Amino acid sequence: MDSYSGHAAKPGPPYRLLTGRREPLDRICNIIRSRTSQAVFLMAGPGIGKSTLTEAITERLAQEMIIVQIHGSSSLSGVPFGVLAPYTAELTAEDSVSPVAVLRSVWRYFEKLKGGKDTPLLLMMDDAHHLDEATASIVADMITAGWATVLAAGRPRPGLPQPLAQLWYDGLAERVDLRPMNREQIEEVLSHALDGTVPAATIDTIWSASGGNPRILDALLHDAAERGQLAKRNGIWMLLGPLPADGPRLTEVVVKDMLRRGPEEQEVLKLVALAGPVSRKVIEDTFGAEVVRMLLDQQMIVENSGVPAELRIWNSVFGEALRTSISVSRSLQLLEKIRDQLGTAPEGSEGRMRAVEWALECGFKISDPELLEAAGTALVHSRNWSSRTMAAKVADPDLVPQAQAVQARALFNEGDFVGAAKLLDGCWLQLGKGPWAVPVMMLRAMAHQALGTPLAVFAADSRGALQSAGAMTAGPLAVPHDSQQAPAAPDKIWQERLLHLLELGEAGNHQALAAKVQELRSSRGGDATEDALHAVGLALLAHALASAGRAVQGLDAALLSASELPALQGGVFFFNEFVLGRLVADYLAMGEWDSAERELANYAAGQPRGIAYFSGSLEVLRGYSLLRQGRMERAYQTLLPAVETLRLNDPLQLFRFGSGLAFYVAARLGDSAQAGRLELDYKDSPLGSTGFGLLATAYAAAASEYVAHDGKGLASLHTLSTTREVTSRAGTLLELLALCWDLGDHSVIPLVHTLAGNVEGPWAAAMLTLAEHWESEDADSIMETAAMLEGAGFVNLAREAYARSSTVLESSGERRRARQAVALREKCDHELGERFREGHFIAAAPSVHLTRREQDIVELAVQGLTDREIAQKLMVSVRTVEGHLYRTYVKLGVRSRDELATALPH
Repeated sequence: MDSYSGHAAKPGPPYRLLTGRREPLDRICNIIRSRTSQAVFLMAGPGIGKSTLTEAITERLAQEMIIVQIHGSSSLSGVPFGVLAPYTAELTAEDSVSPVAVLRSVWRYFEKLKGGKDTPLLLMMDDAHHLDEATASIVADMITAGWATVLAAGRPRPGLPQPLAQLWYDGLAERVDLRPMNREQIEEVLSHALDGTVPAATIDTIWSASGGNPRILDALLHDAAERGQLAKRNGIWMLLGPLPADGPRLTEVVVKDMLRRGPEEQEVLKLVALAGPVSRKVIEDTFGAEVVRMLLDQQMIVENSGVPAELRIWNSVFGEALRTSISVSRSLQLLEKIRDQLGTAPEGSEGRMRAVEWALECGFKISDPELLEAAGTALVHSRNWSSRTMAAKVADPDLVPQAQAVQARALFNEGDFVGAAKLLDGCWLQLGKGPWAVPVMMLRAMAHQALGTPLAVFAADSRGALQSAGAMTAGPLAVPHDSQQAPAAPDKIWQERLLHLLELGEAGNHQALAAKVQELRSSRGGDATEDALHAVGLALLAHALASAGRAVQGLDAALLSASELPALQGGVFFFNEFVLGRLVADYLAMGEWDSAERELANYAAGQPRGIAYFSGSLEVLRGYSLLRQGRMERAYQTLLPAVETLRLNDPLQLFRFGSGLAFYVAARLGDSAQAGRLELDYKDSPLGSTGFGLLATAYAAAASEYVAHDGKGLASLHTLSTTREVTSRAGTLLELLALCWDLGDHSVIPLVHTLAGNVEGPWAAAMLTLAEHWESEDADSIMETAAMLEGAGFVNLAREAYARSSTVLESSGERRRARQAVALREKCDHELGERFREGHFIAAAPSVHLTRREQDIVELAVQGLTDREIAQKLMVSVRTVEGHLYRTYVKLGVRSRDELATALPH
């Protein structure tokens, strides 16, 4: 296993500066060199990196300027000219407080340093917010007199002393604000610090935890790597657990910060860390408003904008690290001070949850309703360990089933599906009908599916348990069509209805699903269980319709299901993500790539940073979209990290689908090593749902054909396309036929022509258009088709049409026009690959190794032969030549045959 070696091993300034801080570094150095201003004020909060930046500026300008450094100090902030003492040692006691005498002494010191040379002088002042007013006045005089260029680094709150601040107001100084690193800067830092690919989920978690603060970032990376929580798996840097808040590097940061503070500030920070978010009034009543104002000015605590105003530590990881450093006895003393006031927090709030956590840490007994409420709130805030701990303490028999469900969801979030299933098996029968019922049953189904249990087996076992519990009757369970209300029935008839919905969804039976959904709609009476059943039924119907080739209708069902989600929030099941996956699947079945991406992006924007349970699943869907568009390199870049993420946690059961897709892309791009590994991943994974499972099987078969070229993979695709599961799903069948076509099997084109007209959506219409014109000998018609497909956004299909047109033109002797068609085909290749080449992808980029056949084809292409001439010379199909050339372009990182000669390995 690879490990993070940290930035210390890298030469030059720390990596965080070389990446995320290059722009301000260049800007400040340019200002100082050009003398456009005599002063630059660098403003940044604690730990943002202003000291590191000033060190880099010093290093860069040391050969060009004489640099004098002054460090502000809180202990000398009340002493006039205190920080200038090293330059005024020769003054008498009387002169040492005279501004004129001090100024002259400093000037003499400067002149001595210059030694009669005309070298410019740079005065560097760190922590300039601690300068006393007298020193600030002297420095201001130096600036206005042009004696020296000044770089003053300080905090925006409380800010620089008035004499310096006035210079900026008067336009005599430049101000550069150094802000926390944004996500792009964090990504750049990680790409330099870690040798490999860092997936989006890892970046988001580290960005969220560090708050963009370089000092916290550095500590977290070292602590996580040393504990093995940040590790490289198959070239991908993964977080194998939560980032440690009690690591030695982070603890050192916290301890150093606290040592610089007075006793009262320390007490307030400890109290806010232990109780936060906590009412500002509570803290002010205990310690006074002045110390709170000071800490707000220093940005050590932050205030929310709600009512009542609440305080919390500026960074959650810093706050957690501070909590771990406080002894239990001291924590108990602080709790006793404000315990009565903590009960004023609103029900279900984060502050109320933290109050329960804190009380438990100090050994207090908490009532079972409070424990259950706090455990549920902790679940919402992704505090899984805390949620499990509090829920496990619930003892009231009436509340234990709900507490077990909360524990199960926390375990599910952590990828412990065995533990989750065990708890859910013990509590689901006791929850009856109500807001907990459907969410718990759905979570239980997903947990068992994650363990490889087929849905049919799960449903049979569930019915058996219901029968044993006496919860089912021998009579019919469906609502009669002529009834306006649900009939009187045992409390758990709804469970049979849910199992039936899941079975219909697994079978892809959209007709029966539509009928059941209509029954549920007509029988709803505002009951939480009925509402949840209806939403689940709509989501399952949406996916079944998409598979059946009715994606437009499926989209309507998915959107209707999404409109009912607000009423289902806060439970233990992830309805949002369950519906989102099906909504995106409908868009992709239609070929609406941009709409699918919009839904994924909107979901990500609405989630707390660093919550990565579903990131792998959503990245698989994004990679699937890129694959369908023909953007193979981008798909590869997306799918490999997604598969590694799903290996740790796969809540939507997409690992088999994702590994099948990744196997396919790796095989198409010629990365045999990764393809072999991904094939094993695919074969060893649970089957998952039938809908995605069929596609996974199809893409894996196509991948095998790309690897072996022995016809077996293609034969497997043909066999699969004749099974009842596929023939009953027109949308899935059309996608399988497209895979056969991609493999050069043109015998499927008549089937595509027959089927595509009955499948909804722009993609099916594009496939129909391509099939209609494929066998035409009219090159102009094919070229028009290609241009139309390209304009509609189906660039990969346009590429095939241009390639077909070049073949027709070659056969008719129109070589000049054939070359034009080839150029347009290569333009499509360029479009399909250009986005990938703009980004970073280190993990498993294919090595430059050309097969014997690829070498032969490339050699002839470099000589100027057309695809058709190469095919005739080597006695292969034109399609084979095109495929080998395309894979060679990818391996060599070129976009056309014009670039081949210079890119070939020597």
